[in-house]
Amino acid sequence: MFAELGIVFPPGPAAVEAAIAHGASIVVAGDPPVAFAAVLALDGHPHLEQISVRADQTRSGIGSLLLDDVVRRYGPGLTLLTFRDVPWNGPWYLRHGFAELPSSAWGPQLRRHWQAEIDAGLHDLGPRLVMYFPGS
Repeated sequence: MFAELGIVFPPGPAAVEAAIAHGASIVVAGDPPVAFAAVLALDGHPHLEQISVRADQTRSGIGSLLLDDVVRRYGPGLTLLTFRDVPWNGPWYLRHGFAELPSSAWGPQLRRHWQAEIDAGLHDLGPRLVMYFPGS
């Protein structure tokens, strides 16, 4: 899906493997699994490192259900980094109640995470932003 927008990710380990290596909790949807979310802690807050739905299952509502489950489990303060303009990234999270988190509110671990993305070339692929779930 990203390739259609001209976004080709640099080579590296699978997102779920990298997240597990950094101590993430994994939330799985389906049996057999068709989607997962990886959540780790940054600055004492939950951080959604990755949410992914199998390509043949996209646009079926599974991602929304999975995100709702993650929000229920981890609640307000959940952060994430995503592409600002990719329809199923920034705008999608905005529709699910997330808001942009200003850099003045970032903790040191979130800042290092942001810088690691820059160093890995991810920000060269398109504008990125930090979002958080403020709750109701």
